[in-house]
Amino acid sequence: MKISSQEEYGLRCLLRLAQAPNQALTLPEIAAAEGLSVPYVAKLMAVLRDAALIDSTRGRSGGYHLGKPPEEIGLGSLLLVLGEPLYEENGYCQRHSGIAADGVCVHHGDCSLRALWATLEQWMRGTLNQITLADLMEHEGRIIELLRARLATTVFDDAQPLVPLGVLNK
Repeated sequence: MKISSQEEYGLRCLLRLAQAPNQALTLPEIAAAEGLSVPYVAKLMAVLRDAALIDSTRGRSGGYHLGKPPEEIGLGSLLLVLGEPLYEENGYCQRHSGIAADGVCVHHGDCSLRALWATLEQWMRGTLNQITLADLMEHEGRIIELLRARLATTVFDDAQPLVPLGVLNK
């Protein structure tokens, strides 16, 4: 998984708003605090506003603020708003097909990669959605503990017991 600039900076701007719960922040304030240009922050704010994650108020005392409590904003959904999915069923086969002489994908009907990407996308979004914007407001040391605990249960739910690699090599 590769995090795009829009995902990274959009998340930073949203965190900035979450850290100022009782005030509306202006584009120049957010841009200065994050070291970004005002036009780029305006673009990010438009994306976040269209997704109903933030609200804006016009006028002299206007600005941007969260549209939902930080506990209700899951990271998986947020990254999907700001970026693209790892895997998208629609059009996948057309974009990644090897075409046989008859014009049909050589893997039509038996594509293990399509199943792999679809499963990983579903697992990753579900896992990331367990992490909220509120979680990301914790201090770095605390968030590492929190994420390890929360993600360990996700990774190992209903999983087969792990076999040490040394056992397989004997």
